[in-house]
Amino acid sequence: MTNGDEFFVRALEMVRAARQEVLIETFMVRDDSLGRELQEALIAAAKRGVWISVLADGYGTHFLPEGFIHEVERVGIHFSLYHPQPRWLRVRANIFKRLHRKILLVDGHTAFIGGINYESNHLSRFGAECKQDYAAELTGPIVDEIHRFARRAIQEQSEGQLRFVDLVKDTAEKAGRQNAAMRFVTRDNRKHRNSIENEYLARITAAEHRIVIANCYFFPGYRLLRALRNAARRGVEVTILTQGRPDSYLARAAGSLLYDFLVESDIQVFEYWERRLHTKIAAFDDEWATIGSSNLDPLSLSLNLEANVFVQDSDFNSQVQNAIGELIYGSEVVLVNESWWKRRTLLKGFISFLVYHFLRHLPGFTAWVPKLERRSWSFRSRPHSRPSEPDEGSPHG
Repeated sequence: MTNGDEFFVRALEMVRAARQEVLIETFMVRDDSLGRELQEALIAAAKRGVWISVLADGYGTHFLPEGFIHEVERVGIHFSLYHPQPRWLRVRANIFKRLHRKILLVDGHTAFIGGINYESNHLSRFGAECKQDYAAELTGPIVDEIHRFARRAIQEQSEGQLRFVDLVKDTAEKAGRQNAAMRFVTRDNRKHRNSIENEYLARITAAEHRIVIANCYFFPGYRLLRALRNAARRGVEVTILTQGRPDSYLARAAGSLLYDFLVESDIQVFEYWERRLHTKIAAFDDEWATIGSSNLDPLSLSLNLEANVFVQDSDFNSQVQNAIGELIYGSEVVLVNESWWKRRTLLKGFISFLVYHFLRHLPGFTAWVPKLERRSWSFRSRPHSRPSEPDEGSPHG
């Protein structure tokens, strides 16, 4: 699904049709037209007996009005924040180790994953300010794994033991085409620190013909850069699309530090200028592809909580390649070539080297940064009253 135009329609349709449970993990919910439409759909579902939980990031949702959350809490929806920050600051202080996952689960049989937040500027009517991004709808056995993970994450961030609903699944819901192998990969700051990066490395190392990556914050570590360079040297066509209009000057400066290395490694690099690129997708040869929340930068690869799904399926791979191809060949882009780095002086190259390694080691320094508040928080700490057994399994960050 491309942008909010397709994702929001389908996601809201599923929420409005939910009969038992809706679980949402997201980085950001805004009090705008889309956020209020989501709020209305969740409240209506709760009133007809659907068990609902929303887990959002305290940084991404810092400016969401308390009244917005009180409205959903009032009808029994469990709403909690990851790493909340003091409201009196009027600024967002905890910029590291954020909940960056974007997952939606409905009745335990359908999951959505991608990079789209619940904010109106993912709609194409915002023109150049629209955030270009994608999401995927999943069914089949992979949903059971994502569902168990989401319940553990929600429970971990809740005060007291939650009482989840016992789902009654219709056997017909699992019927249908199941011809794709999928791997749900998460990143946390405990046991799975490098899981998404390692999966990218495995796919890059195994590639024989083609690698196409579209990622808004492309600033990976040397392991990934070396793997891409080695792939290009063995004849793999490597193409990278990154943003040309970032919302952060630091992100723009950091990403451009790699252009010398990439261009000299015979890797095609394009900057996307038509909209604000928010994309996190990639395809490898004609079989594997990935979609999710993880950027390829120090925050996503070393600090944030992320979730991607890696799919082995030629049809899905083709969809991802076509989506990236449409951005490169059907939009306003700039090709980064030798003329860019030949203008660099020796001094600028040395400064780039120092800045690159400083930013790459920055995540290690954040362990010394104190947190401003406790790890999770909810407006309403009392447990839900619906009778059911808690989900099994240890908490997963």
